[in-house]
Amino acid sequence: MSDFTAPPLQSGARTPLALRLLLSLPIIGRIASDLLYGDKDNIYYFLVILLTIEVVLIMTWGLPALAMSALAMVPICVTLLVILTRG
Repeated sequence: MSDFTAPPLQSGARTPLALRLLLSLPIIGRIASDLLYGDKDNIYYFLVILLTIEVVLIMTWGLPALAMSALAMVPICVTLLVILTRG
């Protein structure tokens, strides 16, 4: 096993296929494994990276980059609203 191999869920249990496929992706899998199995502070580093990428995109392309990121957040906001209203 390498340093980046995800630990099994239980003794003898296999990791679900979707999780194995996600963790096998080159860059996204490394970030996902750090978020799932790494230090608990990794989520804050990830959020800082996303914010930095957003700032660089807005400085490069301006308002279209801001509009595209706002459109990408619409499904997340709608899902959160549905979760909140269902209680």
